[in-house]
Amino acid sequence: MAPFELPIDVALARPVEDFPTGPGLLLSPKVDGWRAVLRTGTGAALFSRHGTDLSRTFADLIAVAGELPDATLDGEVLAVLPDGSLSFALLQTRAGGGPRRGEPFTVHYAAFDLLGLDDDWRPRPHAERHARLLRLLDDGPRAVQALPATEDPDQARGWIGGLGGGVEGIVAKPTDRPYLPRYSSNWAKWRRRHTTDAVVVGITGSSTAQQAAVIAQPDAHGRLRPVGVTLPLGTRLRTELAPLLRPAGESLAELPGTVAGLPGQPSFLYQPVLPDVVLEIPGDRGLPDHAPKCTTTRKGPASLMPARSRAEPTQQIQSQDKQGLTSYHPHPQVLD
Repeated sequence: MAPFELPIDVALARPVEDFPTGPGLLLSPKVDGWRAVLRTGTGAALFSRHGTDLSRTFADLIAVAGELPDATLDGEVLAVLPDGSLSFALLQTRAGGGPRRGEPFTVHYAAFDLLGLDDDWRPRPHAERHARLLRLLDDGPRAVQALPATEDPDQARGWIGGLGGGVEGIVAKPTDRPYLPRYSSNWAKWRRRHTTDAVVVGITGSSTAQQAAVIAQPDAHGRLRPVGVTLPLGTRLRTELAPLLRPAGESLAELPGTVAGLPGQPSFLYQPVLPDVVLEIPGDRGLPDHAPKCTTTRKGPASLMPARSRAEPTQQIQSQDKQGLTSYHPHPQVLD
């Protein structure tokens, strides 16, 4: 019998600006996937960090997990290409469905913590949990593997950018801490930052304080596709964006919850706007994530803009409002 029921309130890592160093820290790679808790063996199941049952969506992974010993793991679901690189965009194609014939990737699970065997391992120190995780999955199937960990900062830095850029940073965990909900485990997360552009294609939010931007980037054919939703726009950025945005009709549009970074969550509505404004933002996989700061709002020429917008004059606006991926539910309104 499993030592506890799923889903659970998972441990979370606080973002930090400086690379984590110091005694008593175990450093592991932060890979580009969907956070999920996996139960292996009897009653194999997969739950997102938000408590959504993803077992049908990743039925191929569940089939592998069912052949393993009974355990409960915390980790990331990954889409792995034939060359060993990771693709978060392809992982998102599983939203609302399951395995599809001819998919150009295979699904893997990268475990970074052991939460239970026959008993509950969450009260044990992290170093003990990770050591047992390595033994559990040693010589196991390629689809379910343990992530490495080290106390050597130089070794950890060497992982960054690996797997075709799929290693986006480092997570630091105190070796002596138990596994606790949310931020109580004192985990820290550092990410290598770079700048990317995204086009504002809509506004969502049930009140002015919750107004957020739906953002898009071009797909392989050059068509703009929604890729995420920001956290609520701060007063400064909302004021700067308001005169630049133009509604694209009166009908609301629908966005899958998974596009907003919430796999398995229901769709929500937003007010489309003409794709005239580009947000220049720090990102980790080409998208804003985990509350990065928006540095520039730009109206006019950009490689991301549709052809009809590229002839407009450029306007630069500096801003320091925080952005990040999240989702909001119906009753959006135009920016005030």
